[in-house]
Amino acid sequence: MEGALCLHDSYLKSCRSSVVSVKEGKYVALDQTVFYPRGGGQPWDTGKLIRASDGQEFPVIAVVKAEGSISHEVAKLGGKDGGDGLQSAGNSANEGGLRVGDEVEAIIDWVRRHRLMRMHTAGHILSAIMFKAGILITGNQLDVDKTRFDFSMENFDKTAFQSLVDEANAAIARNLEVTVSFLPREEALKVEGAVKLAVALPPEIKELRMVRIGDVDYQADGGTHVKNTSEIGKIVFIGAENKGKNNRRITYT
Repeated sequence: MEGALCLHDSYLKSCRSSVVSVKEGKYVALDQTVFYPRGGGQPWDTGKLIRASDGQEFPVIAVVKAEGSISHEVAKLGGKDGGDGLQSAGNSANEGGLRVGDEVEAIIDWVRRHRLMRMHTAGHILSAIMFKAGILITGNQLDVDKTRFDFSMENFDKTAFQSLVDEANAAIARNLEVTVSFLPREEALKVEGAVKLAVALPPEIKELRMVRIGDVDYQADGGTHVKNTSEIGKIVFIGAENKGKNNRRITYT
């Protein structure tokens, strides 16, 4: 995505940006942003946009991919508007909120983002250990408090699964470096196991973002990660559910 700074540096907490569009008075697109849009099981970032001209703050409550760009939904676009709530020609009414061309500082909720980064990297390690054990992940959803994995497994044993968590924690304790690189699509597809959802990749994606976690995991991924597994702490297995024949769900924190 154009202007998605977090794809290159997950540790950027803020950036200066220009508003390139405002839709329905609350959906704001910027020329560049540190905000991560929802995707791949990772929730969006929250935070705020601060207008440079007057310091007015606009809380960001949701961030999604829309029409090839990143759309920031702001909670309130209030302020001085000359009394009629209208923007200049070519812009829609938005009660004196952000307008095309406004300079803003985009600031994420860093505590929340870093928590999700830790969850995400931990999830990659655990899923790699599970994959090695022949367990296929069918879905996942990260959150700041806990994360869930859905997977296909005929005979589930909690004790046996705890051993996989222990193996993942042993890998985390090795303080593995996490690196990001980019590969042409054709080259990435040749790396065994690196593109686990190749059929879901739109053909227009010509370059893939690859995340490597030491010698444990290497795969195409568009989310945010820590730089070193020493930041994660330990994975704690919360519990498991039976979601139907061969379908299981586990949660961890």
